Amino acid sequence: MRLPDEPDIPAQINIVPMIDVIFAILTFFIMSTLFLTRQEGLPVNLPKASTSQQSQVATKITVTVDAEGQVSLNKNPTTVDVIAEQVRRLMGTNSEAVVIINADEAVGHGKVVAVMDQVRQVEGAKLAIATQK
Repeated sequence: MRLPDEPDIPAQINIVPMIDVIFAILTFFIMSTLFLTRQEGLPVNLPKASTSQQSQVATKITVTVDAEGQVSLNKNPTTVDVIAEQVRRLMGTNSEAVVIINADEAVGHGKVVAVMDQVRQVEGAKLAIATQK
């Protein structure tokens, strides 16, 4: 039983556990959104173009030429000489595909032209060069 002259204990809300929970949820959402981005090629520094557009064709094949001149087809290392054959194999029964060339801006013009020449040998393959807007 309480005596009437005892002061009431003020109500307290401890917000430290609430802040911990909010930061945990925030960390979860930040980490999960990092994995939602879709990488189609290896990371390279793309040149900028004001007229760049996104491709709308369903079958996409990505050829990446990094700053050292290494060539990759859909993230698998390859050489320029066999790109045409590998693109044909990836196209399979599709009559049309877009081959996106991700070439680092430091790569020499000759290497990119050699890759483009190989892709042009494939029937139904359309070329696109990736740029930053």
